[in-house]
Amino acid sequence: MDTSPLCLTRGRLRRYDEVTMFYVYMLASKPYGTLYVGVTSELIRRVFEHKSKAVPGFTARYDVGTLVWFEAHDAIEAAIRREKQIKEWKREWKFNLIERANPHWTDLYPSLTP
Repeated sequence: MDTSPLCLTRGRLRRYDEVTMFYVYMLASKPYGTLYVGVTSELIRRVFEHKSKAVPGFTARYDVGTLVWFEAHDAIEAAIRREKQIKEWKREWKFNLIERANPHWTDLYPSLTP
């Protein structure tokens, strides 16, 4: 019998197992513009929702839809801790984190594969 923890995600019940990854990500309106920090287990879907303004809120209001940075975690607890840590950082620290991995602030969304 499978004893993996269950999670209700977007109306469907699924099991978290060793292959489930959790992502902390940053979106920007433009280089050095408005930033959004989030966490998700479905990066492609979630970034698409931001880009298409499918969910009203901060990113839709401020046109924040360019995926400029993300990082994968094996555990949701670690991802949430990291998201909270980054949200407390000064803007300059966030810019430095982005530019170490993505110096030209390129939209990383097209490079994601399902």
